[in-house]
Amino acid sequence: MEYPTIKFSIENNVGIIKLNRPDVLNSFNRDMALALQHVLDECNHNQLVRAILITGEGRAFCAGQDLAEAISSEGPELQRIVKEHYNPIVLKIRTIEKPVVCAVNGVAAGAGANIALACDITLASKSASFIQAFSKIGLIPDSGGTFTLPRLVGIQKASALMMLGEKISASDAEEMNMIYKSIDDDQLMNEAVLLAQKLAAMPTKAIGLTKRALNQSLVNNLNSQLNLEEELQTEAGKSFDYNEGVKAFLEKRLPIFKGE
Repeated sequence: MEYPTIKFSIENNVGIIKLNRPDVLNSFNRDMALALQHVLDECNHNQLVRAILITGEGRAFCAGQDLAEAISSEGPELQRIVKEHYNPIVLKIRTIEKPVVCAVNGVAAGAGANIALACDITLASKSASFIQAFSKIGLIPDSGGTFTLPRLVGIQKASALMMLGEKISASDAEEMNMIYKSIDDDQLMNEAVLLAQKLAAMPTKAIGLTKRALNQSLVNNLNSQLNLEEELQTEAGKSFDYNEGVKAFLEKRLPIFKGE
């Protein structure tokens, strides 16, 4: 299926998703939000896709919500925008048991910033920036921002960023552990694609289970987390990839993983 607001392709087992409303800095309207959900579902169910890469078309990653839609009498109400657009997107990114890489190629503001931060590994071009823009229009951070950002940078930093709505450079975002790495603009997509391809060739069954464990670690106590590790390690030990990895190690060759 083709989506006018999303570009989607599968290359070398990587599902490449590009937000495609460059004339409005890839800000979300209902069509793009629902299309992104559908594409994420396709990536989840398609066995050819073993890693996902999300980026933006043009000079921005995503400027957040299209405010023209948000205030339109014919558009969805704010509650529907949060409930039906952003909450499902973030939940899908976090619960798809495949690695999700984000390449922030320009400004990431509001919901755009928090969707980027919800991904497993986030890269950003040196010229990119992150803005918790909600306070500038009298709203609170959504798209999981109040959950994710304090866990990345701490409550003091998160409070200041959200209350003041300051623009943060990619370099500063990397320095405060908001993102994995900032990269020269002309190398961003090349490095992001190579990273996603590397992940796709790895034992993605185990990576998915690792993601499940990391999600649970945010709410579990130590005893519960140890029990979960025992359960998931047992599951990983029954996988093709585990047997292939051990066999390849003993035979002194490179493993060929299948994500199974």
